[in-house]
Amino acid sequence: MDPVLLGELLAGLMFFGIIGFLMLGFPVAFTLAGVSLLFGLVGWSLGVFDPSNFGSLPNRYIGFMSSEVLVAVPLFIFMGVMLERSRIAEQLLLTMSKLFGNLRGGLGLSVILVGAMLAASTGVVGATVVTMGLISLPAMLRAGYDPKLATGVICASGTLGQIIPPSTVLIFMGDMLSGINAQVQMEKGNFAPVPVSVGDLFAGALLPGVLLVGLYTLWVIFKAVTDPASCPATPVPAEEKRGLIREVAVALIPPLLLIVAVLGSILGGIATPTEAASVGAVGAILLAALRWRLSFRILQETVVSTATITSMVFIILFGASVFSIVFRLMGGDNLVHAFLSNLPGGTLAAVLVVMLIMFVLGFILDTFEIIFIVIPITAPILLALDVDPVWLGVIVGVNLQTSFLTPPFGFALFYLRGVAPDDLPTSAIYRGVIPFVLLQMVAIAILFIFPQIVTWL
Repeated sequence: MDPVLLGELLAGLMFFGIIGFLMLGFPVAFTLAGVSLLFGLVGWSLGVFDPSNFGSLPNRYIGFMSSEVLVAVPLFIFMGVMLERSRIAEQLLLTMSKLFGNLRGGLGLSVILVGAMLAASTGVVGATVVTMGLISLPAMLRAGYDPKLATGVICASGTLGQIIPPSTVLIFMGDMLSGINAQVQMEKGNFAPVPVSVGDLFAGALLPGVLLVGLYTLWVIFKAVTDPASCPATPVPAEEKRGLIREVAVALIPPLLLIVAVLGSILGGIATPTEAASVGAVGAILLAALRWRLSFRILQETVVSTATITSMVFIILFGASVFSIVFRLMGGDNLVHAFLSNLPGGTLAAVLVVMLIMFVLGFILDTFEIIFIVIPITAPILLALDVDPVWLGVIVGVNLQTSFLTPPFGFALFYLRGVAPDDLPTSAIYRGVIPFVLLQMVAIAILFIFPQIVTWL
């Protein structure tokens, strides 16, 4: 058999083999590395892969660990975990619920608003969904909310951290797209390409994040008007109204100042994402101290949780590097390039196929696993087809957020199911998120039709 064809065949089998092992429940990082090493050995025995290529792995790993951009990841995770462990997020949610409680759908609107604020100050999806599920879901059910609407609002709002800066997903995608775009432009003869930075992706994702918040809000308002029984008002007792303005100010202003300090410094070009992340981490500690909720125990729990989450993400990245080397050098990238380039419909069809693949993979893989596997394979081809790298990064983020919500395997659904009351059927959670999945698809369609929403800032 032709060695080129044999290598491409092995690369394709390796991709599906990894998916198969992951569906059996094996750890992601070790599956990526182990299956790739196995196929690399098979390719070596058949003369289509040179194992000396693994010698580049140490330099790659050192590059990851010394990357100034990626230092922002543990800092943003620390900020989010600190806000959650010190119960600042809980106080914000309870206060906003009192503020909007007199309105039909008020609790739902408060969940959306707090979800957006937590996304803009943490970027940690799981913690946000769990926090709002523990606090808001019982209150909404006691108030007579339709369980489907209550669970749908919580899941959708909790996943905003996937796309609203400072999303850790955008940090990794920005780092990857920066290198890929520079390489693609040089291959096309452009030796002075416009650099792509994490700050560019943050700026590009801001308006799409606002768009999603607006769509969620419109849906809750629509339900309040057309089906008042599904989201009744929850009047605040007179004694709780006294001092409510001060309570709102105390709960709202400090997190807002933190968001402005972090995102404002990045978008204004005052600080890099890493520098802004350090400001955010210190700011979260100060907020906890000002609320008298900072203790050695909370700090210890925050540090341990941050180390655990960061280690999990980076070990997946290391395993994905092994996969990338074997897949590319056995000719897998040529196979993908030929497939995407020859699709009827050109660039639009190629982007839609990649989005569909990522959406389906979102049923069985976490967001980081998907971007570490799929972006290095498909982004070079899409960027060579003149797709804007910032638009591509943002549309991928929104798409993965959609798969995070979609039954039956959406991770946000599992997070909420874990903290929801036992008497709340899982089917109610599944049915509740369907309207929000459709709203996500509307948002994706809008971003396809009006890419300026992403590229304007």
